[in-house]
Amino acid sequence: MPQQSPLDVPEGDPFGPHNLPYGVFSTSGDARRRIGVRIGGHVLDAGATAAALGSPYAALLGHGSLNPLLAAGRTAWRDVRRALTAWVTDPGHRPAVEPHLLPLDEVELHLPYEVADYVDFYASENHATNVGRIFRPDGDALTPNWKHLPIGYHGRAGTIVVSGTDVVRPCGQRKAPTDPAPVFGPSVKLDIEAEVGFVVGAPSELGRPVALGEFEDHVFGLFLLNDWSARDIQAWEYVPLGPFLGKSFATSVSAWVTPLEALDAARVAPPARDFPLLPYLDDADADRPGGFDLRITVSINGQEVARPPFASMYWTAAQQLAHMTVNGASLRTGDVYGSGTVSGPDADQRGSLLELTWNGRDAIELADGKRTFLEDGDTVTLTAWAPGAAGTRVGLGEVTGRIVGTR
Repeated sequence: MPQQSPLDVPEGDPFGPHNLPYGVFSTSGDARRRIGVRIGGHVLDAGATAAALGSPYAALLGHGSLNPLLAAGRTAWRDVRRALTAWVTDPGHRPAVEPHLLPLDEVELHLPYEVADYVDFYASENHATNVGRIFRPDGDALTPNWKHLPIGYHGRAGTIVVSGTDVVRPCGQRKAPTDPAPVFGPSVKLDIEAEVGFVVGAPSELGRPVALGEFEDHVFGLFLLNDWSARDIQAWEYVPLGPFLGKSFATSVSAWVTPLEALDAARVAPPARDFPLLPYLDDADADRPGGFDLRITVSINGQEVARPPFASMYWTAAQQLAHMTVNGASLRTGDVYGSGTVSGPDADQRGSLLELTWNGRDAIELADGKRTFLEDGDTVTLTAWAPGAAGTRVGLGEVTGRIVGTR
């Protein structure tokens, strides 16, 4: 009986040829970083395969970073994806392709792109409402501007790390309401934010805003993102200019980037708008829906604690991109922006411990004890999938990180 090929991915595998996310890998025997594409439980060395097949995309795929491919633009993204799909599905290509497949557990995955800038948004109405009720119980849950523009802040690109990187508990100033003065020390309210990230490919010109309809010309794909948060440091520092040290110590991203094209079947309409939007944000007449139906799972030490639904996000990725550039700010290849914490309307759909425990009031039960915020040694994992065409599932991989003590 002939041995089954790694290209014979079982039906229903979320990493079948309908997906093909991109990453960057190395092996114990070869430290060179190479572009890989996930197919089932294997990684295809895309550059080596392109060279073996005499593909015109060999140079584009023969780098140790996705940045050259990102910068090549939408036509190249489409053409390369079509070529990859043919390579893994056409039996005639198997003799050239199969030697360049490596088991997933035999490779080391790296940050797949060089990050240029990082912006984090605040796009979930459920999350923003919960946070408002926690910190402003006697006032309006949402700020007056929330439903008129996507609120965001500029983060720190240099502390974006790939999934699997340990997260060092940050130190900083903190001051509880009853403390007479601030103190310095490790954060005691270390939290997560379950998010979806987007990476920019094609840059834009300084001074020229990017319109809603140009989203797919500039954004290459998406991935899971965990924006770790020190809530006590953040609470003391954020007035009046917003998050700073409470956010900038680590942001974990998945090692895999899913091309937007793989998520065509997951497009959904965002929630109904409560106020008329200014023209540059008005997506009522968009060619297709701007939301994505992504099903996220949050686990701590292997135990599921929440299932935030990305389809409930009030502001779309296209609106965030339009707002981010409406003042003329330019895009650069490798720019990353996060959706903001994903939370749904139900208690088990909240994407942060701040909400799940209501700022520490209500502990959650884990097999190894109760938690209000994260303890040293805790490992947080986000996973997700999206509905694909013809009943398939599109896997988005995972992003994981373990908390270690201060250094």
